[in-house]
Amino acid sequence: MNDVVRLAQSFDEWRAAARELIARGVAPASVQWQSLLGDGDLFAAMAEATDTSAPPLRLPRQLVELLESAACFNVADRWAFLYQVLWRWQQGQHDVISPADPDGARLHGMAKAVRREEHDMHAYVRFRERPQEQGAPRFVAWFEPTHDVLPQVARHFARRMGNISWMIATPTATMMWDGETLHTGPALMRGPADIDDAGEALWLTYYRSIFNPARLNADLLRSHIPSRFWKNLPEGAIVPAMVSGAANGERRTGQTATVGQRSGATMIPISPERAQPVRELSTTLDQCRRCELWQSATQAVPGVGPAQAAIMLVGEQPGDQEDLAGLPFVGPAGAVLQRAMQEAGIARDSIYLTNAVKHFKWEPRGKRRLHKTPAQREIAACHDWLEQELASVQPQVVVALGSTALKSILQDGAATMTPLLGTPIQHDGRWVVTVYHPSYVLRAPDEAMQRQAYRVIVEGLRQALSLIHHQA
Repeated sequence: MNDVVRLAQSFDEWRAAARELIARGVAPASVQWQSLLGDGDLFAAMAEATDTSAPPLRLPRQLVELLESAACFNVADRWAFLYQVLWRWQQGQHDVISPADPDGARLHGMAKAVRREEHDMHAYVRFRERPQEQGAPRFVAWFEPTHDVLPQVARHFARRMGNISWMIATPTATMMWDGETLHTGPALMRGPADIDDAGEALWLTYYRSIFNPARLNADLLRSHIPSRFWKNLPEGAIVPAMVSGAANGERRTGQTATVGQRSGATMIPISPERAQPVRELSTTLDQCRRCELWQSATQAVPGVGPAQAAIMLVGEQPGDQEDLAGLPFVGPAGAVLQRAMQEAGIARDSIYLTNAVKHFKWEPRGKRRLHKTPAQREIAACHDWLEQELASVQPQVVVALGSTALKSILQDGAATMTPLLGTPIQHDGRWVVTVYHPSYVLRAPDEAMQRQAYRVIVEGLRQALSLIHHQA
């Protein structure tokens, strides 16, 4: 008679049951995995208790992560399939983790689809502000995920939104954040929240203002945002009318509606600069059009730090998170740099942080924006901004974080890092210390190279501090 294991849709519960079955030597063909009637509810209880005293399984981290991701893939046979993968591994068939293996290919595909769903939920969840009521969340969002990624995404928003309370509702479950703790529960809504949100109205006004009919590419627009998300996006209600307007003549007049109302020729040639939407410009850097990088970037990212600082750190360019935040070194590379500064004994608020190139250069990879190294012409076009910062901040020591920064500081497109690592040089009356960019620590091919690159950064920062003390 087949063993029958009744599970909720939970990786932890499946893992406990699978551990017990493996310990008993029960083959996949002898197990009938069944879900509860409420399958899809992440918070249902198990119908049968499992033996949690079974010995732990020793699995490589990669396999555990793949199994945990694939467990969120919403398909009826997920638990049976995952147990089959686990059983094969325990039987010594370690090629099951390879994408070249049929089971391995399916496992990797499920994990990839789950990661994509998490990314989509990060991008397309829209919170609406609701009237303040005692104990009620301040913001409410509705989303219809294809896979069971709500807990992971909820943890992401808990980190991003601090102590602001919110709720994300889905057709099968709800998660609420009270500013300190995540709470889980059953489905509480049947559709998007019907809330008069002033912030949403402001967003739609902004969205209309940046729309340029002369640059519309409807096919690209649809390919970037899958159609299933449009119905729950506030801008989804106004995009069709904007696309139709572009097709019916607004495309010809560029950005400004008043152009078509002028007397004279029907078509009035205008320069690309005049066809841009009107934007509030807070600094001269925001107006920079010396190269083409501004066209794809969210904003220019200036340096930050004291008005005058003894040490200036110069990186390559903003990354994805820096481009969105408008601040340098706030992403993963910034975390590495922060750790290195602490180890070197340098307080972040005592130094000036900037980049050689002020706009984010990237290339699309699926739905992600991947860093692309700036060309020499782009480094040269942005050099004046770095010169202004050097003249204003008056640092005694400049730390070049990577090759691009070094080329810009020395104004030498042929400059290379290797001969200068660990060897400070004098340039324009100040010391220049060369180290690796923190992002190299993240992408180095092995752990030994990561440690070595990180050590070079720490030692370079200590050199910069020593040079200041020596001059003092």
